Amino acid sequence: MASARTTLVLDDKAREAARQLARRYGCSLSEATRRALVRQRDAELGVPRQRRHERVQALRRLFALFEDNDPRAEIRRLKAEDEGF
Repeated sequence: MASARTTLVLDDKAREAARQLARRYGCSLSEATRRALVRQRDAELGVPRQRRHERVQALRRLFALFEDNDPRAEIRRLKAEDEGF
């Protein structure tokens, strides 16, 4: 992904919000700001068509991976593995 440098002037409240998000996400201040912008855009404008398509494809891959999987048997197996801890 290509990047371009942009300078933002943040007041104290916005800078602290960005710092809190960066700590929560475990990333840089710049990355937290990018994530917040994308989430706000999606909330206001809706998720872009390409992103919706990617999400649908991810769900289809998951459905294919879990086809013929018995969820109750899987839960029993995981619980049995956890008993030793």
